[in-house]
Amino acid sequence: MPIEHDPTLVALSLLVAIQASYVGLNLALRVSQAFALNRRLLIAGAALSFAVGIWAMHFVGMLAARLPVTVDYVVLPTLLSFLVCVLVVGIAVYLATLRSQRLLFIAATVMGVGIASMHYIGMLALHASAHMIHNPVYVLASVLIAVVASGLALWLAFASETRPPLLVCAAVLGCAISGMHYTAMAGLTLHPIVGAPPTGTPAISGDLLAVIVSVVAFMVSGVFMLALVPDQREAAADPVILPESGESVSAPAPVTSEKAVPASVATAKAAVPDNPAQTVPEARAYEPTLPVEKYRGNKTIDITDIFSVHANAHYTYVFNGREDIFCPLSIGEIIERLPPDIFSRVHRSYIVNIQRVTRLKRAGDNGVADLDSPVRRSVPVSRSRLPQLREQLTVYLQSKDN
Repeated sequence: MPIEHDPTLVALSLLVAIQASYVGLNLALRVSQAFALNRRLLIAGAALSFAVGIWAMHFVGMLAARLPVTVDYVVLPTLLSFLVCVLVVGIAVYLATLRSQRLLFIAATVMGVGIASMHYIGMLALHASAHMIHNPVYVLASVLIAVVASGLALWLAFASETRPPLLVCAAVLGCAISGMHYTAMAGLTLHPIVGAPPTGTPAISGDLLAVIVSVVAFMVSGVFMLALVPDQREAAADPVILPESGESVSAPAPVTSEKAVPASVATAKAAVPDNPAQTVPEARAYEPTLPVEKYRGNKTIDITDIFSVHANAHYTYVFNGREDIFCPLSIGEIIERLPPDIFSRVHRSYIVNIQRVTRLKRAGDNGVADLDSPVRRSVPVSRSRLPQLREQLTVYLQSKDN
């Protein structure tokens, strides 16, 4: 006999999942333009927001079920299901923020399997007064729904060239979470165990408990949103620096391998020093390529294909406009190999291609450079390097107009 559900609580559980997905994706999308500590805080906040929402959705979904037997929940499996959810979702969020197609596929798999694992671990928390039988067809279907729908949501948010509104991405992910749960419940059969000790009368009704859990989930997500998302008024306090009108600058013409490589790649150029008073009198040639793990079947990437570089411990990731590619060099070694009239080290962990910057704006005391990449990317700019980047962009735009 199929398990019936309260439609009101089903709708509430779906709303919880969508709201948590919206906050989690909002935080995750800000990771690429965050500094080291803020980057880790955003990943942690996104993971916790996702986990709280996913766990709350499943809990409310269980309360929505009209089970044929009275059950209660064991604390340890319930807690374990939440911790598993935090761990796997955190890994998935981190992989997704790297914006690699391969890693995005892995992230979708990790998130989907994690959501399913959380559900089935949580089901172990049901009291032993009922014997559970899971239909393997529905188990497989629930896992596939979680993986495929999670992958679609992450792709829409992180890899799509024309990303839809964030609410649409959140709705897709919320449906993945809810769809997995209710598909699994459709394949569940409960049989009462004869002679099992009766469960006590609950001190609070299931409907009221569902409302309480939902409100707590909304509040937790709201706290993460308020604490980790920067005040938009700060970002707007000093509007776009380029051009002077305050409007976004139009995207520069893409640099392709057919175009002439800038003279600084083959000829000597003085590097732009951190201290304008210093000069580098000796000129030298710069490397036309950088070594990478793998790029289009090669072990190198042409510098004209580079949009930005960001450090990861002692190594780096090179962004080509669509994905991040591992590079064995440190960020210090890379900046020495790149022509300074094209590339600027805008932060201790970031290098940006000046020709790819479409907008430079303030974000609190620091700055953010938006790139014209097919996959949206913003690069943080430290306060001390804002004047240097502003000057370099001005020179580039003037030379382009001439």
